[in-house]
Amino acid sequence: MIGSASLPGGVLLRPLDVGDARALLDAYIRSREHLHPFDPVRPDSFWTLAGQQSRLDEMVQQMKEGRLLACAMLRDGRVLGCATLNTIVLGPSCSANLGYWVEPAEVGRGLASAAVAALCQIADQELGLHRIQASTSPSNVASQRVLVKNGFEQWGTAPKYLHINGRWQDSYLFQRILNDRPPSFGS
Repeated sequence: MIGSASLPGGVLLRPLDVGDARALLDAYIRSREHLHPFDPVRPDSFWTLAGQQSRLDEMVQQMKEGRLLACAMLRDGRVLGCATLNTIVLGPSCSANLGYWVEPAEVGRGLASAAVAALCQIADQELGLHRIQASTSPSNVASQRVLVKNGFEQWGTAPKYLHINGRWQDSYLFQRILNDRPPSFGS
């Protein structure tokens, strides 16, 4: 299956499926306070099973269209976090935006770093992408360490880049060039 990888600690990284709504909702609820400083304000529906099912239905459709690869980190059927390649663009750009999070109990155990490493390999070898970019809040030093550990370089700062936690916030911009192959698709 495209986008699947074994991670340390018996964790499987695999694409999200429409059947993951309950496990994903449970993970978000466990992680709500931990993610709060780094997430957009979520509508009340986000915190419901129906809301997560609707999100998953949309994400699965985007994956079928090749615009998204959204993966869950799972151990024994429990979602421990997610890692995504979104806004996938082919043709001359061959790029995607990276996002990831892990639940509080897994922070500091290398799971985010392993998931990012796996997604970089998938992006390069399976999706044929050239470049991945990511952004972090200036205060999210742990996330910046994950990126640097995986070969990302900071290339800029974007003032008031994302509406996070109820206000426009600056972001540090990172990128990783995966390869120098010419695009094998589109133009």
